[in-house]
Amino acid sequence: MELSEQKIGQIFQEKTKYFRPAYGPISSDKPSLDKGPKDLPATIISLPQPRIDVGPNLWEVLLKRRSIRDYSHVPLPLEELANLLWATQGITDQPFSSWYRTAPSAGALHPIDTYLVVNRVEGLEAGIYFLHVRDFSLERKSQGDFSRHIARAALDQDMAREAAVIFVWVAVIHRSRQKYRQRAYRYIYLDCGHIGQNLYLAATAMGLGCCGIAAFFDDEVNNLVGVDGQEETAIYLATVGKR
Repeated sequence: MELSEQKIGQIFQEKTKYFRPAYGPISSDKPSLDKGPKDLPATIISLPQPRIDVGPNLWEVLLKRRSIRDYSHVPLPLEELANLLWATQGITDQPFSSWYRTAPSAGALHPIDTYLVVNRVEGLEAGIYFLHVRDFSLERKSQGDFSRHIARAALDQDMAREAAVIFVWVAVIHRSRQKYRQRAYRYIYLDCGHIGQNLYLAATAMGLGCCGIAAFFDDEVNNLVGVDGQEETAIYLATVGKR
């Protein structure tokens, strides 16, 4: 039986967050709670169909995979972003649902949502976007240049400012917890690791640079993408850009 005082998963999640005061004075250059015009209409962008019929073989990609932290300022084509998104969470078979995806998930519950901080992608305005997996589309959540804010939130790592796009993976914890209870907190990290590796391999196959980021101020990232940090919380980032 799961007693309220034994909710070790939630305690772990909260106690392992990074907070800025532990790293020195709080900067006055913080992301605003207002992430854009309040009357910004919903903008949905349908993504191009992924091209999965070309590219190097898997063994070659595994051999070449590296964490790349330096990027050119060349924008990422929308077609290439679509390929990366399909590689991470694309639906591979949908007779009845979106259970079957490119990355495995405990119980096929898929608790990880994808947000993007777009700096330079052709066909997209700079801003923050949410991936609708089932429709394979992006919804713009906030408009504007958030490159400086995401870099600050990522412990001042310049690669987050210089990348063309930053993937922000958010765990929607109740999706897993309703079945696995407190053990769900283990599974969300395993699920996100599968997704992150798929991004690495897809980026390598396409000649792009990619680097995962686990060190970030949790609630600054949560605030940036508009989640509460409790039931929906950022757990992993990754930068992608042209080399």
